[in-house]
Formats: sequence, structure tokens, C-alpha cells
Amino acid sequence: MALQSKNIELAKTLPPRLLRFFARFPPQPLSSSNTPTLNFSSSTADAHLSEGFGQHINSQPAYENPFRNTKHPITGNWHDPVYSLRRQADLVKLAAAYGVQELLPFTTRGTEERIRKRQELGLRVKGTGVGQKVKGKWWERNIRGRLETRRQAMLDMPQMVQTWKQLGHGRGWKKFPK
Repeated sequence: MALQSKNIELAKTLPPRLLRFFARFPPQPLSSSNTPTLNFSSSTADAHLSEGFGQHINSQPAYENPFRNTKHPITGNWHDPVYSLRRQADLVKLAAAYGVQELLPFTTRGTEERIRKRQELGLRVKGTGVGQKVKGKWWERNIRGRLETRRQAMLDMPQMVQTWKQLGHGRGWKKFPK
């Protein structure tokens, strides 16, 4: 009884958007097996089977994930999820803010799934791995060599000035800097 009153108090603090979602799609542990779903039930499949419209079709579970696309048991057509990826992300953010994210059905926009994917795939930014370079623009790729050439020219400058003065200010000078 105390758990039920705690859940009621929690439900009073939730925003209307989450309340509507949980009313339409109750959390899996709380929903009973005979609740109606938005997707086609196995009873329609059985009715068509008795009329001879198909062979053996697996009965669908009573609970359908509104975040996943579903396949019609008779026609085999795929139906889009009830909630788009953007709306899924909004619901996940809202549920995380109120601490009820674990009550949502599985979604690729969930925090656990994002963390798992980040660990599995890494950052996937070119140049962040060991021994890799970021591509960059042409001048960014060549600036290191250019600065090294400039530094070496500055170190050789006193000798170049001395040679310039000895040869007579440009007469016979062949090593003009580039």
C-alpha cells in the first residue's frame, strides 16, 4: 500500500506530457498482459487464419514498444513508430529530469544506450586516435613545415647579411630568400 501511495505522489509531480505517455503506454512491469495495444493483435491474425488467408503467424506480444517500428502480422508491412526520434529524445530528457527514465521502453535515444554506443564506437572523430592527424585545411597541414623553414632562415640571417655586404649589395648575389 505504501508503494502504491508513493507511486501516486510521484505521478502527481510529473508533467502532463509524461503522464499522457504513461497513461497511453504503461510501464512494462505495471501493465497487465491483457491491455489493449495500438498495434494489431493476434486475435485479428487468428480470425484471418481461420478464413484461410495465411499460414502460421506468430502471435505478437500484448506489449508493443511505441519507440520501435512494427510489422503487420498479416500484410507484412512495416509501420512507423508512434513516437519519432526527436519526440523520443524529448521524452527521455523529460523523464531523466524527473527520475523516471527507467520506466520508459527501450529506445536508442536513452542514456544507457548512448553510453553503450559511445563506449563501443569511441568518439569517431578523425585524428583523435593514436598516430592520426586531423585533416585540416591546406595551410593548417603545411604550417608546421613553413614555420620550421622560417625559423631556420632567421637563424641563418646574420650569415646572409654578412655575405650580402661582402659581395657589394646584390652584385653577383644568387641566393635570394624565397
